[in-house]
Amino acid sequence: MPQVTELNDLQVFPDGVRQVTCRDCLAEASDRLGFAFSMAFQPIVDIDRGEVYAYEALVRGPNGESAGSVLSQVNDQNRYYFDQAARVTAIRLAAELGIEANLSINFMPNAVYKPQACIRATMEAASIYGFDPRRLIFEVTEAERITDRGHLRSIFDEYRERGLLRAIDDYGEGFAGLNHLIELEPDLVKIDLNLVRGVDDHQSKQAVIRSTAMMCEEMGIELIAEGVETREEYETLRSLGLNRFQGYWFAKPGFETLPIPEMP
Repeated sequence: MPQVTELNDLQVFPDGVRQVTCRDCLAEASDRLGFAFSMAFQPIVDIDRGEVYAYEALVRGPNGESAGSVLSQVNDQNRYYFDQAARVTAIRLAAELGIEANLSINFMPNAVYKPQACIRATMEAASIYGFDPRRLIFEVTEAERITDRGHLRSIFDEYRERGLLRAIDDYGEGFAGLNHLIELEPDLVKIDLNLVRGVDDHQSKQAVIRSTAMMCEEMGIELIAEGVETREEYETLRSLGLNRFQGYWFAKPGFETLPIPEMP
């Protein structure tokens, strides 16, 4: 990782990137990024409790354009600013919408220079907008290639110390598999949608999810099935012991709104 020169409360990195605060990161992001973006929100439901467990913040264009149209503009030069601004934007919108559930935010570990410094704007945003940071979940996708596993572990450790929930997204699709569960000790794991798709008619997928559910229960990790699109998928996953779900069958993402899910 690059060396950091500390100047009072300001972090200055060799490439000229400095630690921004919640108050200036959105304004600075406009200059650094050269593009605008917003968020959509999709509920994660808890069937046992009959309520929304969390809303995941999903990046969108300023007028609801696809995530791909935004992420295609992120590069090595602006990744840090995008990651910081995305966190603040998600918290600000969630607070304005009056979210009462947890808020799940995707983050880019390769954009985090120093965990202690890079979380400051997030915590400041939570304070400014009156959002309890204990309701924040930070998701890292297993499909993203991680070049420095020790650095990712240090991020997870820092977030744990601050009382933030940590999740592995796309479990079963990426590069690390079981090693991520052992090394990162997440609070939550989201089963990749490719395992969920058509699970009702696929015994091998059922066996993998069943064993994953048993393993996570023993490790004290909450399991979420994402990408659920049919009743048959839901009922099969329910029979395998899962109780938290996300997907179009419950609700599609709402652009700058909090959709109310259909509960079975």
